[in-house]
Amino acid sequence: MGCFKDQITGVVLAGGQGRRMGGVDKGLVDLAGRTMIEHVIERLAPQVGNLMINANRTLETYAALGYPVVPDADDDFLGPLAGILAAMRSARTAFILTVPCDTPLLAPDLADRLWHAVDRAGAELAVVHDGDRLQPVFALITTSLADSLARYMARGGRKIDRWYETHRLATVDFSDAASSFVNVNDPQQRANIEAMLVESD
Repeated sequence: MGCFKDQITGVVLAGGQGRRMGGVDKGLVDLAGRTMIEHVIERLAPQVGNLMINANRTLETYAALGYPVVPDADDDFLGPLAGILAAMRSARTAFILTVPCDTPLLAPDLADRLWHAVDRAGAELAVVHDGDRLQPVFALITTSLADSLARYMARGGRKIDRWYETHRLATVDFSDAASSFVNVNDPQQRANIEAMLVESD
């Protein structure tokens, strides 16, 4: 199937309101001397052919990182599905690979494992399972599903996994790398992950 990277646009989802972090823009929180999103981009960029950021505020700051910034079409902060839809509409590749901006320990083989799961199963999308539960915002999704997602959201749908269930879905076991999907939701988690990043450097 050629170089699969060229068929994937990586999408860092940074469009949330950061309620559990006191309303701060989570992607721009400092972590071991760099913003959180810079850690995520460093790990995601080598895995994909293109990369974009979904954000709804501080757009100029995100744009300064050197990648296209795509806001939600709606400004009501409708959650990750709105960011995913905006990215699907903007991408020029067959797939997008979505990750949240607050997971700086991202697995280096995320794209590879999701891609091969889609290929083997003839699926339309592949989603991470960390051994305990589905991690629905870590997903490789065919961009041709944009119209389906738009219809789902127009009907009031907001649950990612319920939309996934309406399509051919491959679930990929990442229980061997569960820590890759730990996200930063409060100051204590930030301190813990910062310590892990310093140790790995």
